[in-house]
Amino acid sequence: MFVELMPLLAGRTVLITVAKVDDHTLRVNVIPALAKADENPALSTPLTYTGPPEELDAELGKHLAGYVQTHQQTASTLAEAKATMEAAAKVAQEEAKQKAEERKKAIQKPSVTATPASSAPAEPVSASASTGTLGLFPTTTPEPATTQSKGGLAL
Repeated sequence: MFVELMPLLAGRTVLITVAKVDDHTLRVNVIPALAKADENPALSTPLTYTGPPEELDAELGKHLAGYVQTHQQTASTLAEAKATMEAAAKVAQEEAKQKAEERKKAIQKPSVTATPASSAPAEPVSASASTGTLGLFPTTTPEPATTQSKGGLAL
């Protein structure tokens, strides 16, 4: 039984309790403690085995070996998942940093240089005079209409 527990004991403390259920039955609990405070709680899932003492003598070692193997696979899988997530987060941070730098460069890059207003020609050019079309306010005045008067009133 203890040979099977050795791989589990390499990285953590294991609590084993034995309780008498009735005159012919015992309950054995194998409870691994968390190795670190931030460790996944799944790694502290206990193994409980209940049976007569003869069965415990014959079978508990096999069940412990399977439990320890599953525990180690779970720990390995969780470590791989954590490493994968950390690597993905690092890649995402690098991509975000590169995009931010590209945006910063695009903002700092001067666009088409416009001539300052002080170097523009001083005399204004009328659109209606140069193109021969009327603007919003025509430059020519309409001829006055003739009015007829009756009795001093203009109609």
